[in-house]
Amino acid sequence: MNLSIRRAAQTVQDGVRTQLWPLPIFGVVLAVAAGILVPLLDVRIDEQLPGVLDTLVFNGDPGAARTVLSAVSSSLITVTSLTFSLTVVTLQLASSQFSPRLLRTFTQDLFVQVTLAIFLATFTFSLTVLRSVRSASEGGVVFVPRISVTIAFLLAVASVVSLTLFLAHLTRQIRVETMLQHVYDDAVGTMQTNLTRRDDPAEGTPAPAPPHSAQVLWARSSGFLTSIDQDDLVGVATRADARVVIERHPGSFVVQGTPLGRVWARSESPLDPETLDRLAADVAGAVNQGPERTAAQDVGYGLRQVTDIVNKALSPGVNDPTTAVHGLGQMSALLVELTTYRLDPLVLTDDDDQARVVLHRPAFAELLEVCVAQPRSYGKADVQVLSRLYTLLEDLAWHASTEQRPAVLDQLRRLDATVADQDLDDVQTARLDELGQSVRRIARRTAGDSPAS
Repeated sequence: MNLSIRRAAQTVQDGVRTQLWPLPIFGVVLAVAAGILVPLLDVRIDEQLPGVLDTLVFNGDPGAARTVLSAVSSSLITVTSLTFSLTVVTLQLASSQFSPRLLRTFTQDLFVQVTLAIFLATFTFSLTVLRSVRSASEGGVVFVPRISVTIAFLLAVASVVSLTLFLAHLTRQIRVETMLQHVYDDAVGTMQTNLTRRDDPAEGTPAPAPPHSAQVLWARSSGFLTSIDQDDLVGVATRADARVVIERHPGSFVVQGTPLGRVWARSESPLDPETLDRLAADVAGAVNQGPERTAAQDVGYGLRQVTDIVNKALSPGVNDPTTAVHGLGQMSALLVELTTYRLDPLVLTDDDDQARVVLHRPAFAELLEVCVAQPRSYGKADVQVLSRLYTLLEDLAWHASTEQRPAVLDQLRRLDATVADQDLDDVQTARLDELGQSVRRIARRTAGDSPAS
C-alpha cells in the first residue's frame, strides 16, 4: 500500500511540477492578501514601533512612498518579462539542440518556478500597497504604510538577488551534462517507485494466464498511456469478480479501438455483455492517457530522453560525437541500474490474496533496443561512438542476469555486423574486435562472478 501511495503521489507531483504556473499564481494570491493585510497592521502598530525599528523602516512622505512602490512595481514587471523571455529561449534551445522531450525537465525546474513567483509576488504586493497610500491633497487622514513600503523594498532586493542566481542557474541548466544528470536522477526515481529489486523476495502470487474465454478490452481513446491507478483497477476487478490483464505498459502509444488488455471471470466463464461494458468503462477510468509521455510510471522514458540526446548529437546538423559519447555513458549507467530490477509482469491481489490484475512491463530486450539501435545506426562511422557502444554492452554484461544476457549478446552480434560493414583501418578494427571479445567473455561467465553477487 505504501508503494501505491508513493506511485500516486509521484503521478500528482509530476503533473503539477511540469506546469510553470502553480507556484507563480500562488505567489500572486499570497501577495494580494499580504498587500491588503499588512497596511492594516501598519495602522495598528505604526505608532508603537520601538525606537530601533522606527529608524529602520521607511520614513518618507506619501509622495516618496508612491515613488518607491511605483519604481518597484514597474521594474519588476520588466524583469519578469525578461525572465520569461530567457526561459522561452532556453526551452527552444533544449528542444532544437537536444530533444523536445527535455522540455518537461526544464518546466519542472523548481528554481525557475520560485524565481518567477518572487518576481510576480513583489510586483503584485507593491501594486496592492500603492492603493492604500493617502496624501493631504486627497482629503482625509494622511497615511503612509511604512512597514508595507519597507517590505516592498526588501522584496525588491530579494528579486535582484534572485535574478542574479537565476542567470547563474540558467547557464548551468543548459549544459548537456546537467541535463543528462537530471534525466538520470528522474529515471532512477521512476525505477525505485515502480519496480521491485531483483534481490527482494519474489512475489508469491503467480501471474494467471488468460483462458480461452478471456475477452478483449478495447482502448476507448488514443494517446500515450501515462499512468495506471493500481488500487482503482484492483477494486474494479474485485467488484466484478474478474481478472484483468493490461497488456500495454506506461509509455506505449495506444490507438483507439485496439486491444488494451483482456478480462475474464474468476470462474473462467465469459462475462455477460452488461458486466463487460461496465468493467471496460471502469478500466478506462483507471488507465490514464495523455498527449505526451511522462516520468511518473514510464520506466523507459528516461532512456528515450538520453537516446534522443545521443541521436541529435550524431545528426549532420549538430555533429557532436563527444556529446553522444557522454550520453552513452549515462545510458550505460541507467541500463545497469535497470538490471537490478524485475521487469516481469506485476500481479496485484485483493484483500483475500486472489490475483485480480496483471500489469505488463517493457521487456529488457525492448528497452535495450531503444538505447542501442539508433545510436549504432547513426554513429556507425565514428570509432569513438562504436567503442562506447561496446563498452556499454560490457558494462551490462557484468550486471545482466541470466535471462538478460541473451539480449546483450544479440546486440553485440548486431554491433559486430555493423562494424564489419565499415571501412576502418586495421588498428581500429582490431581495437573494436578486442572490445567485442571482452563482452563475450564477461557475458559467458558464471553467475557467481557478477559484481552484485
